[in-house]
Amino acid sequence: MPQILSAIIWYLLLAGLGWLVIPIAYRFLHALPDRGLAFTRTLGLLLWGFTFWILSSYGLLQNNLGGLRTAAALLGAVSYWAWRQIPRGELGKWLRAHRGLIIGMEVLFLVAFLFMTFIRASRPDINHTEQPMELAFINAILRSPTMPPHDPWLSGFSISYYYFGYLMVAMLAKLTGVIGSVAFNLGFISIFSMAAVAAYGLAANLLTVYRPQAIKAFRWLALLAPLSVLILGNFEGLLEIAHARHVLWLTDATSARTSDFWAWLDVKDLIYAPVDDPQFQPRLFGTGAWWWWRASRVINDRTFLGDEQELIDEFPAFSFVLGDLHPHVLSMPFVMLAMGTALNVYLGAGERKKGLLRDSLHIEPETLGFTAVVVGALGFLNIWDFPIYVGVVSLAYGLRRVQTEGRWVYLFDSLLFGLVTGLLGIALYLPFYIGFTSQAAGILPNLLNPSRGAHLWIVFGPAFVLFFVFLIVSWFRTREIGRLLKYVLLGFGVVFAFGLISFGLTWLYMNVIPASQQGALLASLGAADASQLINESLARRMAGPGGWITLSILLGLLLGLFFQPADRRQTNKAVTAERQAGSFMILLAVVATLLVIVPEFIYLRDQFGTRMNTVFKFYFQAWQMWAIAGVFIIGVLLSELRGIGRALFVALVALLVFVGLIYPAYAFADVSRRTPEEAFTLDGARWLSADTVAAMAWLRQAPVAPLAEAIGGSYNASFARFAAHSGQQAIMGWPGHEGQWRGGNVDFARISDIEALYSTADWDAAQTIIDRYGIRYVVISEVERNTYAVDEIKFQQNLDLVFQNAAVTIYQVP
Repeated sequence: MPQILSAIIWYLLLAGLGWLVIPIAYRFLHALPDRGLAFTRTLGLLLWGFTFWILSSYGLLQNNLGGLRTAAALLGAVSYWAWRQIPRGELGKWLRAHRGLIIGMEVLFLVAFLFMTFIRASRPDINHTEQPMELAFINAILRSPTMPPHDPWLSGFSISYYYFGYLMVAMLAKLTGVIGSVAFNLGFISIFSMAAVAAYGLAANLLTVYRPQAIKAFRWLALLAPLSVLILGNFEGLLEIAHARHVLWLTDATSARTSDFWAWLDVKDLIYAPVDDPQFQPRLFGTGAWWWWRASRVINDRTFLGDEQELIDEFPAFSFVLGDLHPHVLSMPFVMLAMGTALNVYLGAGERKKGLLRDSLHIEPETLGFTAVVVGALGFLNIWDFPIYVGVVSLAYGLRRVQTEGRWVYLFDSLLFGLVTGLLGIALYLPFYIGFTSQAAGILPNLLNPSRGAHLWIVFGPAFVLFFVFLIVSWFRTREIGRLLKYVLLGFGVVFAFGLISFGLTWLYMNVIPASQQGALLASLGAADASQLINESLARRMAGPGGWITLSILLGLLLGLFFQPADRRQTNKAVTAERQAGSFMILLAVVATLLVIVPEFIYLRDQFGTRMNTVFKFYFQAWQMWAIAGVFIIGVLLSELRGIGRALFVALVALLVFVGLIYPAYAFADVSRRTPEEAFTLDGARWLSADTVAAMAWLRQAPVAPLAEAIGGSYNASFARFAAHSGQQAIMGWPGHEGQWRGGNVDFARISDIEALYSTADWDAAQTIIDRYGIRYVVISEVERNTYAVDEIKFQQNLDLVFQNAAVTIYQVP
């Protein structure tokens, strides 16, 4: 099937899923001004995927076209039930009245789809970072008859990873008939497009709640949401241009360039003096380097001895430039749906006077179940997101209770709501958790690496500027200096409390765990003993206080607005629409701020042994929350400011947008640049030779079985590529990744066994290895010959030759 036709069918299938679940969205998200219309594609894909997966996991559906169509039919039945719950004629009338909104969202989705199609078709290759792993999951799911799917890189095992996003991409691929290497890019394009519409809808809903009479203007303003969430970069893009222009570099008497500013800033590679003439193009440092990579590695962590530790401060624009279809990217539209569900709960959807669980939960069971399905999916999509958004939805429910009952004590209702929602979310996706092995191994204190203020302002500068302007204006209007100081001190108190937790964990580790483990922990940090470690920790926090001071002030000012006195916020236990929308915005901003504060003091222990993953996952969610809240802030201040204040604010927003566009303008141009010889295609196998692609095509039609190919290091697309592109079961793919996914519980003897299989001249020894793993296919290509001293004669004499061309030979065990 031609790729353009495949893309059109894929596009129409997503649209069809969206239209199919409109009654469900209208029924369960009816408190939102747009009745959940912006989330329909995302919701449709999630519910279709959940229906198919849960029934397949319990053996009721097969992973084939019949199973997919049955799941779609069942989803249609649920949608019919939801339609019957709506008063006759109401839905049709509402859709006709909002025809312009529907068309606008469809146009936005189409524009986003075309934009990302151009980017991916220009550089479709699936050959770097973790792309091969992601492709391997998609193809393994395509080839697995039931759920859970087999692990393509560890024969005999099922996938031990959060694979729901890959499952949904594979379902679309199977129904449209595209191969995995095309589905990868179409899935990436779809995630970007669905996230764009969902971000727009979330911001538009929040702004409409704030001021319904300005709905037309706010719908245009809400277009800043997909721009802020998906496209705009951090301040590192501006620094790239400043560095390329030689800003603040001086030439000394020896003609050497020096700069105290760039040395102080200490951003990866930008500490080095420019060597070319001044220009308006970001520079490469090192052969084959990606200059745009530096924006995701701004914050520098170091051991006790000063050695660098990698830290990831990734943000969405970087992710879409990079092109990885990783879980944190796959979850983006579903995260927006979760925030929309939280807003829906906060606005009173499903609320009832007689509560559940002995009158403790004032929400109808159907809405509670719907919320659990949506939020629970995040655990299966990107498990880090699950507790975060259980917290967001629960706080939204608790805040609703406070505002309807008039007492802050009802905020504690969020604890019960969170417990029930979390348990339901786990129960609904229980088959996944049964087969999942986590690499998490407790919580560790972060003693040595407080983030510098300069680095935090580079990473989150646009959000910080907007929030501090908003907070200054808001607090200036209250003229309550005493309360302001009290809440700023509260912000410092919260941060200090996290510091005490960090030091408390240190004491616990130094006094409770075995001495051998204490030594290992200290050695990993480079310290001789605990007292030395704590002294260095205090010294570093005092030497670079900008980060924790910024976060303390921001948190305190936000909490001060959040906890405004009841008589200022309520009238006869009713909250004005403006206050209601503002409270939800502040809730998102407070959670985002806490997500940035937490890894300043503690982090989740994993196989990396650093706070890298915690910062990565938390910052990514903080960016999305701050981006949505930031668009709301722009709407509020544009509505409330007058005269010179309004003009200055408009100029500030325009400046922030301009600066934020520097990074994506250069980065997307860089990754979409191609030579005349490079085809414009969505096939991620473009980088491979025609002979290699032909061998992979043969393996795709061959029965699934264990496959032997060369085993090499992680992040190298040359290794485990035949399994990745065919869905066959490699004896082992990337060893480091398999160790991460399974908490280190992997038999790494497979590595030496495969080497022996290829290199031994003894057929009996080779036969023993083949029998041990049930190997059916043996691949020999240039990679195997370069990796091992291949002795092919034994295969020629004892195995069947089933495929051969100039580059690849495949043998099959009889």
